[in-house]
Amino acid sequence: MERTRTYAAATATCLALALIALLAAPRSVRAFDVEGVGGKLGYNNPENLDGTASVAVHAELEKSGSRVHVLPNMMYWNVDGVRDVNPNVDAYYHFRPEGRVSPYLGGGLGMNFIHNDRRDESSSDLGMNVMGGVRIPGASNHYFVEGRYTASDVTQVSVLTGVTFHGR
Repeated sequence: MERTRTYAAATATCLALALIALLAAPRSVRAFDVEGVGGKLGYNNPENLDGTASVAVHAELEKSGSRVHVLPNMMYWNVDGVRDVNPNVDAYYHFRPEGRVSPYLGGGLGMNFIHNDRRDESSSDLGMNVMGGVRIPGASNHYFVEGRYTASDVTQVSVLTGVTFHGR
């Protein structure tokens, strides 16, 4: 249990330091700029477990004039004494210009730090994410609905909704 907390804390610290470094770098050095930050809430159905609520936070990075976005994010779920802290780096492509309702497809990699309280076991493994959804523009943010599949030791299927608050 302590090992899982240590890994989760180390991963969260690394993500935070990377985001701080990105924000501190001069604009001319960065290929992607921070577009905004936000959160996701949804339903997750981990393999061989009951479905449960899932919560996530993310930063959204975008290269000006591009339809490609990079999302470092952290997801969490807990069901039947099993929990997963899941830091990811995902990328997606939206098919229509910014400011219009647009479908998107993407994928990425993440680490799954799973702890089973019933067996007092912890494990970590690399997972692959595949996602698709719809982006809906707002006045100073955008909303989205997303389907997500994670291939790992504990395969997961999720349906999420969320918001990204723009920094402009």
